[in-house]
Amino acid sequence: MSKTNDRMSTEIRDLVGISEKLSRDAARASSSLGPERIEELLSIASRTGQLIRQLYGSDSQYQQNLDRVLATKNFSSMHSNYYEHISELAGILKGIRSDVNGGMVDDLRLLVRAEVFADFLEMAEYLLNQGYKDPAAVLLGAVLEDSLRTLANRGGIAVNSSQGKPLTIEPLNVAIAKKGMYNPLVQKQITSWANLRNDAAHGHFEKYDKDQVGQMLMFVQKFCADYLQ
Repeated sequence: MSKTNDRMSTEIRDLVGISEKLSRDAARASSSLGPERIEELLSIASRTGQLIRQLYGSDSQYQQNLDRVLATKNFSSMHSNYYEHISELAGILKGIRSDVNGGMVDDLRLLVRAEVFADFLEMAEYLLNQGYKDPAAVLLGAVLEDSLRTLANRGGIAVNSSQGKPLTIEPLNVAIAKKGMYNPLVQKQITSWANLRNDAAHGHFEKYDKDQVGQMLMFVQKFCADYLQ
C-alpha cells in the first residue's frame, strides 16, 4: 500500500471513530454537547468534505448526502433528542470506508484516468492531423509515461528513484516488464517510443516523421485500452 493510501485509510478511520463517538455521546446527553464537541463536529465535517472531493469529485452522491446533512437546521446542536444528523454523517463516512476497503475507489480512479487519457489521445490525434507532429509526439510520450506510472502503482513498483525523483519512461518500462506485467515485445516497443518522445522533447525533430508519430499514437491507444481498462 502506498503512503498516500496509508494516510487516506488513517484519515477515514479517525473520522469514522470521531463521528461514531459524537453520535453515541449525543444520544446519551441530557443537554447539548459543549463547545469542544461542536469544534470536533465542525472539524470532521470539513475534513469529510475535503475527503469526498478528493476521492469522488464535487458532483458525487456522497457530496449530495453531505450537503443535505450540513443543511440540517441547528447543525452544531447535539443532544439526546437531536443527533440523527451526526449519525448520518457517520453513515456517510462508513460508506466511504467500505468503498476504500473494497477497492472501489481505485477502480473509479482508473476509470477517470482512462477517460482523461482518452481526451489527451484525441488531442494528440488532432494535432497530428493538423500537421503538428512534434507537440503530438510530446503529448503521446506524456500519456505513455503516466500510464506506466499507473501500472507501476498497481503492481507495487516504485515510481520514484532513491533520490525521490520521478522515474521516466524507460526505468518504469524495465521495472514493469521485469515483474511480468507485460511481455518483452511490449517492452521493446515502449523503448522505441520513449526514444521518439525524447527526440521530440529535445528538439531533434528531424529524427522522426509524421508516420512514425501516427504509429506511436496507435500503440499508445492500444496500450491504454489493454492495460488501463
